[in-house]
Amino acid sequence: MRFSGIFGLLLLPVLIALNPVRVSATGARHPAETRVTVSAGGKGDFQTIQQAVDHAPPEGNGRLIIAIEPGLYRERVVIPQDRPRVTLLGLGANPSDTIITYDMSAAAAGGTFFSSTVDVQGTQFETANLTIQNSFGPGSQAVALSVHSDRAVVRDCRLLGWQDTLYAASGRQLYKDTYIEGAVDFIFGNARAVFEACEIRSIGSGYITAQSRVAPAGATGFVFTHCRLTAGEKVTRVYLGRPWRPYARVVFLFTEMGAHIEPEGWIEWHPGETHSLDSAWYAEYESSGPGARALRRDPHTKFLTARQAEAFAAAHFLAAPDSWRPTDLR
Repeated sequence: MRFSGIFGLLLLPVLIALNPVRVSATGARHPAETRVTVSAGGKGDFQTIQQAVDHAPPEGNGRLIIAIEPGLYRERVVIPQDRPRVTLLGLGANPSDTIITYDMSAAAAGGTFFSSTVDVQGTQFETANLTIQNSFGPGSQAVALSVHSDRAVVRDCRLLGWQDTLYAASGRQLYKDTYIEGAVDFIFGNARAVFEACEIRSIGSGYITAQSRVAPAGATGFVFTHCRLTAGEKVTRVYLGRPWRPYARVVFLFTEMGAHIEPEGWIEWHPGETHSLDSAWYAEYESSGPGARALRRDPHTKFLTARQAEAFAAAHFLAAPDSWRPTDLR
């Protein structure tokens, strides 16, 4: 379904409301889907991604798939809380063909949490096959993607930045086959997030994670499973993480770690001042590669048994009473 010009803008909400509900082979009912196209060249339904988001279905209606033609989109995109079930889908041959970019620093924006290139508040957000970048570079926090969305899925994407690239803020989130690049605290927040088969690339010395669980029994945390930790040329002194909050929780399962990873693995938030490693929960299972030096890890590190590691598989770690299962997703 495609729309053009002002006529399409006026009719889009009406047509969305009239779309039928889909029923799957298992009998489950799914909200209807509506697809619109964004093209910077003016051949789509909208010329900017934000225009398409602004015309997304209101809460309670179906999913809006925003198909984005290859190109460079220099804009900031905000998906508000009352716009659930939005999908951003790149139409290029690979994620690098479709790029959403901006260069906003925390200093210029008035704070880290206002600096993101793409800020997602609506639930059930999905994105695939595109690049999201904050090109500001060293010198300030500068978020590429900020996700406050429960049941969010990011597949086959590239997330590029330097400090605070990905703010996995809250909710259950799955990142699959995704490339995430940065240097300082570049995956941070307090979501319940699983990173599956992702490449996590350090482009400077620093810290991969800054998780911020605030209670010892909290369900949140970051799990990296079957990932690769890589680094740019001559990059050294990279830590798996430091605890942004006292009860930070990060787990690495079956992950290949390059030689850039410091033997200690984990480090205090402010060495000599804070003592959060005493209460943080950092664990590994079956790490491999030159950065997997178990005998030299910080003594607070936990090494899991096979049975303990099972609890951190995506299907278990992201499970909840609403029966959302990442394995059921498209």
